[in-house]
Amino acid sequence: MRLALYEPDIPQNVGAMMRLCACLNVGMDIIEPCGFIWDEGKIRRAGMDYIDQLQLTRHASWPAFEPAGRLVLLTTKAAQPYTRFAFQPDDVLMVGRESAGVPDAVHQAVGARVIIPMNPACRSLNVATAAAMVLGEALRQTRGQTGWQTGD
Repeated sequence: MRLALYEPDIPQNVGAMMRLCACLNVGMDIIEPCGFIWDEGKIRRAGMDYIDQLQLTRHASWPAFEPAGRLVLLTTKAAQPYTRFAFQPDDVLMVGRESAGVPDAVHQAVGARVIIPMNPACRSLNVATAAAMVLGEALRQTRGQTGWQTGD
């Protein structure tokens, strides 16, 4: 399982998701260009000491990104709730830009789309929060298949 960030805008969110992936032993893909200047020092501060535990791959662009598994997009434009979706161990969960999500071409290229059901008066969750929720469910469903210790 991996988490892919499509052209992220906010370095603090990238740092939070780096920590998430490091702590859960999940690889991360960053699809550039980012909406900020990639500065190793700032990224290290945002990711704290967890960044050394992270399996990070940066991709120069969307066309340069070739996921190893099924792409599952977290989007407010989906009909399938993430809690009713059957995740697979090699899924690559993808989140879009904080400011704009992903373009239509990316929507068409993914294998599945999931939504987090929420209060209809609200537009969306923070991208790092959404990633944590869906990644947690995906790992709950699949870690028994991969030998990961779940604590159950």
